[in-house]
Amino acid sequence: MVIKGTSCAGANRLAVHLTRTDTNERAEVKELRGVTAEDLRGALLEMEAVAAGTRSTKPFYHGSINTRAEERLTDEQRFFAIDRLETALGLTGQARVVVVHEKEGREHCHIVWSRIDLERMAAISDSHNYRKHEEVARALEREFGHERVQGAHVEREGRERPERTPSHAEMLQAERTGLTPQQVKAQVTELWRTSENGQEFAVALWQAGYVLARGDRRDYVIIDPRGGTHSLARRVEGARVKDIRERLADLEPTRLYSITDAKQILRARQARDAEQTQDRPREREAPSPAPAPQADRNVMEGTVEREAEGAALGAAGAVAVPLEAIANIFEKLVGGEGPAPTPEEQIEAARAREAAAKAAQQATAARDDGAKAKRRHELLREFGREIPNELEADIERGRDRDRREERSR
Repeated sequence: MVIKGTSCAGANRLAVHLTRTDTNERAEVKELRGVTAEDLRGALLEMEAVAAGTRSTKPFYHGSINTRAEERLTDEQRFFAIDRLETALGLTGQARVVVVHEKEGREHCHIVWSRIDLERMAAISDSHNYRKHEEVARALEREFGHERVQGAHVEREGRERPERTPSHAEMLQAERTGLTPQQVKAQVTELWRTSENGQEFAVALWQAGYVLARGDRRDYVIIDPRGGTHSLARRVEGARVKDIRERLADLEPTRLYSITDAKQILRARQARDAEQTQDRPREREAPSPAPAPQADRNVMEGTVEREAEGAALGAAGAVAVPLEAIANIFEKLVGGEGPAPTPEEQIEAARAREAAAKAAQQATAARDDGAKAKRRHELLREFGREIPNELEADIERGRDRDRREERSR
């Protein structure tokens, strides 16, 4: 049995996650306790509203109880396990919701408690929660006769510390990016083993599509090709934080870019690569036959879509151009080509970032305009009134106005 949990915020986010049926075969609400709401989202919003009168920024404790596929729990066993965990965490009697998910034939249970003590109007402490999870899990395994899972905090009995499992946040990131922590770890570890110092490692990461950056809470993080953020120490197999610092001693963390800047650099590089790919000469294609008369609607649809795509691509290029200066400075830094960027280059990078932000806003506006144009044509088609150009649209609007005036007389 594996029990995980952490304090968190965001009632709407939790409601979406707990009711997802695209990644789960089944999502069933088992209990709403201590709330007046009769639905899951309403219950979580109610808990969140109570926390508004406190200083807590994480009003929920989100826990999960996972068993092997062949070790399914009955409802009676499940609530027995939840109550044991609730007592260990000091959350006895707190408002809670319980949801059971089934995925690939295996059930797991989610519990979200309110951390707010209504008498003190303060959050209940979540300290030492990992140890408490394991203590409860080992006790329940004995209670239910389940196979033991080796933990990292209790009942080690001289055994080696097991490999850390991905956190809930890491699993959600993997869903968004399509890159699992295991995939990133395998690739980064290989690059680590083939490099001898920090500069070589940074260049190898860059060539593989990653960016080495300065962490907010850690010395070093990496940004993967899909924009995910990873702690470097957790993505190098067999390396400790001490080993990371020794290997990267020739790099100053303060000279690396922040996570935000690193992601901008990555997007700039990808946009530049995409633009270069589009600029390559294409093979000559055979001319396509002329469309049949009834295909006029499809021709118009294609025109609208091409206009929208063109606006988006043009805006992406506008973002890539100013950010290219930042990317060039980064390549110079990690590649060890000459001295560190000069103050003038740093100012240029700062100006480029400002220009990139402005270009990004223009890109968003361009995409919105393209979407609006497409939607307008869809509505016109829906009502059987296709108008191919703005001139005819003006004429049609004038006719509508004349007809309305005539009917009003």
